[in-house]
Amino acid sequence: MTKSKTIRILCVDDHAVVREGLMAMISTQADMTVVAEAGDGQTAYEKFREYEPDVVLMDLSMPGSGGIEAINRIRDEFPAARVIVLTTYEGDEDIHRALEAGAQAYLLKNMARQELVQAIRKVQAGEKYIPYSVAARLAEHTPRVALSPRELAVLKLIADGLRNKEIGDRLKIAEDTVKVHIKNIFGKLNVIDRTQAVVTATERGILQLHRSE
Repeated sequence: MTKSKTIRILCVDDHAVVREGLMAMISTQADMTVVAEAGDGQTAYEKFREYEPDVVLMDLSMPGSGGIEAINRIRDEFPAARVIVLTTYEGDEDIHRALEAGAQAYLLKNMARQELVQAIRKVQAGEKYIPYSVAARLAEHTPRVALSPRELAVLKLIADGLRNKEIGDRLKIAEDTVKVHIKNIFGKLNVIDRTQAVVTATERGILQLHRSE
């Protein structure tokens, strides 16, 4: 009987204690081994090029180059790379961005150990793995909110505390145009004021402000 191939894994997370926990858990599986670890996106890319692991466990929020950028860089050069996002973020836009970048699975860090093991095996086998809770989050916000680049720029300045005139001055557009953009943002996010817009957009991953995992 042929011995099963060991799944070679790259662990990427900016918290050393998380990486250590993942490596300890993976070490209990006879068919898995951690070949490298990284604490940021740039190092993750470099380690992938060096080791070409079978599966990457990828954090999203990290100093400098984050998870989405790392996934894009890795898959641009290695289209067959298999990536599992492992994060605390459950915003629907975070999930969309990760899947669009090429992640085959999206897991939350509070999942059971056995679910992670199952996901690693499925992704290694070429399958996708989207837990029910993640799929439900996507279904809850269908159709997907699509803020235009200008609307997103306005929203970011709202989050920074700028008033309409200040936003217009910063973006070199009329104050009335700013008001139109804000009205559109409120409608798309289904909110009634600026604070709600920022909170909702941050929770859903549309806006990424001071977030840490």
